[in-house]
Amino acid sequence: MRIYAIGDIQGCYHAFMALLSRLEFKPTQDKLWLVGDLINRGSGSLEVLRWCYQHQNVIKIVLGNHDLHALAVAYGLKPAHKGDTLQAIIEAPDRAELLTWLRYQPLLLAESGYVMVHAGLLPQWTMAKALSLASEVETALQGASYLDFFANMYGSLPNSWRDDLTGMDRLRVITNAMTRMRICTASGEMEFAFKGELQDIPAGYMPWFDVPTRVSKDATILCGHWSALGLKQRANIIALDTGCLWGGQLTAFCLETKKITQVNHDARDKA
Repeated sequence: MRIYAIGDIQGCYHAFMALLSRLEFKPTQDKLWLVGDLINRGSGSLEVLRWCYQHQNVIKIVLGNHDLHALAVAYGLKPAHKGDTLQAIIEAPDRAELLTWLRYQPLLLAESGYVMVHAGLLPQWTMAKALSLASEVETALQGASYLDFFANMYGSLPNSWRDDLTGMDRLRVITNAMTRMRICTASGEMEFAFKGELQDIPAGYMPWFDVPTRVSKDATILCGHWSALGLKQRANIIALDTGCLWGGQLTAFCLETKKITQVNHDARDKA
């Protein structure tokens, strides 16, 4: 058995299928870990979501910002953005089971010696703390008041963690760190406008994984979200968003062998 972690698919169904073929992926014996942003922006969002739902017994995912946005749009709590490719999901006859399954996925996974999160972890969070905080958001997503969560999810404030945060402010900071963060200050103040390359990071900020005092640095973290960062492999960080949607590659990392496998963008995936 092999476990393959795959970067942001974002509805790039043809590239996803090509990567599974190159991996010789066998659902009867192999497993997939998907780092979030399964859907949106690529032309095959519905097809990707259906494939994942149909193979849910052999995959593990964490939610990304595009997945949460898709849920908010589908539930009528946020208008679609220009460039969203969610209408096929919204109109699908099986939308209810697809959306419910997606809503019940975690924000953070720790298993098999690895940790998987879509964006990142704030520097003051131990792994135990991060898992506990992720479960707070998951409880809100899966509870009876999940529509209230989506109605109040958007926004970039507060932009740093405090243990005394409560209510939606608390849930928003957790969600933003785990699904939107790329950079922060040494004290963990997040900035969300920046999407560029390392050399262009604004003064006073750094990649979340480079904060010297980050207490989760002993964990090996699989993440995505930052396409301009590209593939990054270190002892404690494996960043897998290689910009397939934007003409780059879709990337898989084998947890057992640490081998990287990539396929190029497929023009059919461009919406």
